[in-house]
Amino acid sequence: MAQSDEDRMQALEARIAAAKSRANPERSQAGEQHSQAQLAWRMVIELVAGLGIGFGIGYGLDWAFGTTPWLMVVFVLLGFIAGVKTMIGSAKEVQQDALEREEIKTRESAGQETGTQDGD
Repeated sequence: MAQSDEDRMQALEARIAAAKSRANPERSQAGEQHSQAQLAWRMVIELVAGLGIGFGIGYGLDWAFGTTPWLMVVFVLLGFIAGVKTMIGSAKEVQQDALEREEIKTRESAGQETGTQDGD
């Protein structure tokens, strides 16, 4: 009779773990979508900041030297290039973080498949 109780308890624990694993992806997808929106705004702000700073420097130098609009055009282009370069750096950073999270998930799932636990 005691063995039957242990079997029932293990079956219940397995059902609870399965229910938790089904519930978690929905929350992580919502969090992932929120994270993607933050990333998109971050990239937009980086690009606009590069353009704005380039415009400001170019306009200021044009005003000082009287070369309107040449330096403004040059510095707006340089600001655009700097903004795109910063966006690419942000994308690489996010990609690296995603690869690290995927590697951690793979390690955890491999540990669960072999039946190892932290307490063992």
